[in-house]
Formats: sequence, C-alpha cells, structure tokens
Amino acid sequence: MHPRSQPRSRTVRSLWAGAVATVGLVVALIPGAGNAGAADNPYERGPAPTTSSIEAARGSYAVSQTSVSSLSVTGFGGGTIYYPTSTADGTFGAVAISPGFTATQSSIAWLGPRLASQGFVIFTIDTNTTLDQPASRGDQLLAALDYLTQRSSVRTRIDASRLGVMGHSMGGGGTLEAAKDRTSLQAAIPLTGWNTDKTWPEVRTPTLIVGADGDTIAPVATHSEPFYNSLPASLDKAYLELNGATHLTPNSSNTTIAKYSISWLKRFVDNDARYEQFLCPLPRPSLTIEEYRGNCPHTS
Repeated sequence: MHPRSQPRSRTVRSLWAGAVATVGLVVALIPGAGNAGAADNPYERGPAPTTSSIEAARGSYAVSQTSVSSLSVTGFGGGTIYYPTSTADGTFGAVAISPGFTATQSSIAWLGPRLASQGFVIFTIDTNTTLDQPASRGDQLLAALDYLTQRSSVRTRIDASRLGVMGHSMGGGGTLEAAKDRTSLQAAIPLTGWNTDKTWPEVRTPTLIVGADGDTIAPVATHSEPFYNSLPASLDKAYLELNGATHLTPNSSNTTIAKYSISWLKRFVDNDARYEQFLCPLPRPSLTIEEYRGNCPHTS
C-alpha cells in the first residue's frame, strides 16, 4: 500500500462527510423539506408506525375526554368523547362506536383512549335503549357523528370529511347499516357483528370485519363470514377471525383488535399509506389470528 493512501482516504471521507452535512443543512432550511410524506398527505398524524406503536396500550397523543348527556342530544343516547389534547397538528378524523344488545358504552370504553391516543376523535355512545336493533343502532351512529361534527365541544378539532364507524355485536350490525346508508364514510369495523341481514352489496366504505372462532351468539359461519363475502369484490375489505376468542372478546382490551383497527382507520380515514405494511401482505394465522382474508388496500 502506498504510504500516503491511508491519510488520503481519510481526507476524502472527511470531505464527503462535510458535503453531506452541508446538503443536509440546506435541506433542513427549506420549508417542508424532510417531511415529504406529510406534504404528500396532509392527514398523516403521529410518528411513523411500528409494530410496537400499534400494539401499545397508548399512542403518541395525550388524550382528554368529555361526557355528553343523553338530555343534550337527539337521535342517540349520549356518550363519551375521547380526543387528542393538543391542537398543534390540526384536525383529526373521527369515529363513533356503538355497544351491543343490552350493553352500554362501558362495554366498549377501552377503545376510546386507545384509539384516540393514535390521533383520532373517538365517540363511544350509548343507544336510546339497550334493546335497540342493528338498523336503529346504525341510525344512531350517524346521529352521533352529526352531533360530533356539528354541535359538540370538539367539533373544531374534527375534519368532517374523514369519519368512520365501529360497533360490537348488534352495534357491529349497526356499523354495516350506517355504512350502507352513508357511503361517504371512510371506514367501518364491525366487531363480532350480529344482523339478520346477511348481504351487504350496497356498502362502499372500506370495511374490516372482525369475527371470533368461539362465538356462539353471532357465529362467524352465519354472521361475519356471510357479511364479508357479500361485500363487493372491488371494495377494500378484510376479514379478521380472532383465535381463541368469544362473542364478548371485543368488550375488554385486546391487542389484536386494537392493532388492526388502528391500521385500518389510519389507512382509510387518514389515507396514511405508512400503515399498509400491517395490512399487506395479509397477516398470517397466529396465536391470536385464526384466519385473515382480504385484499391489499387499493392505492389512492
């Protein structure tokens, strides 16, 4: 080796590092540079996701909550709004969630702070009566979204064009009803849904159907699977069947439900392609997933 080779190599590396640093400084000084993803999609909220971040009990946003009395609303039974405390990132998408037959909002309360902390306004609602059927629950979900975006104390924090619905059991059946009635919704997630109507070719909203392998109240063979199969083939849709789960599994904190609900809402309410990695390739069967079907999200 030439005796001057090593010092020259260090000099070249030093000059190269300096050039890179200079370019980095120039890029950093350009408004919006280094944040191309956010510039391309103004609805992105929060840091780039990881498996750990979507499985965590809380996301990156601190969350506040406010109660809504049934006496102050019409069309549904009131509820609790969970929302990111900070307004620094602008507006957020919003999701209304309905409980199931005989249940109240307490049965789905865990979803409120968990989803809101990822960058959503979440409204867990009570229904007019605990015996309301799915069609009524669908109407009530839409009434709750209208209240949320038009009259609620957090309405200025919400982008009214980016809304979704979720629900458990008959609330899940109501989720499909709401999506059928309001095709402008961006996402729908029925959780162990129950409905006497098994076919949903009218739905135009990206839909993630969650069933449970041990569900004896709304067995997947007569509820979640027919729901999924009847959705248009051209629709962004998925069927997640939980392993070792029952009809009531969505009533308590569940990492698999949260993980894929967050990914679905982020991808379709926020149009955030950073979350496609959790939906495509399709998740494989595991200790918590009995089966997953679906199509990879269509590019916007």
